Amino acid sequence: MPLYAAYGPNLDPARMTQRCPHSPLRDTGWLLGWRLTFGGEDLGWDGALCTVVEDPMEQVFVALYDITGDDAAALDEWEGIDVGVYRKIRVRVHSLDGEQTAWLYALDAYEGGLPSASYIGLLSEAALAAGAPDDYVTALRGRPCRSVGP
Repeated sequence: MPLYAAYGPNLDPARMTQRCPHSPLRDTGWLLGWRLTFGGEDLGWDGALCTVVEDPMEQVFVALYDITGDDAAALDEWEGIDVGVYRKIRVRVHSLDGEQTAWLYALDAYEGGLPSASYIGLLSEAALAAGAPDDYVTALRGRPCRSVGP
């Protein structure tokens, strides 16, 4: 069964249970040589959306799911594959079980823009629920976000 590496709101096991009820959490791990960033501010309803880009000095916490074909199709719809918001890429994830190959969604837009404070909150709560280390969650909560104003 293919592995899906969740790094954004889908890190939250409860969210994934709703979206992909037949796809259990297998493990957590790290994308070494990648960093979490934001882009596509014009695509999101509430600011920029999260994505990952290669960066040899960084790492991103991920949750690995054994994903069924039906659940992958449902997740593609949630993530806007058919309208070009995200695209799938293959990556190597480092976990306690060793290096594993998985796929993830990468934003199909230029890097840049700021997410909303509520989106940052969603990301940090999802990471916390998935068991991310405290320093990772704290760093997420400290990310710059869009200011709300008249």
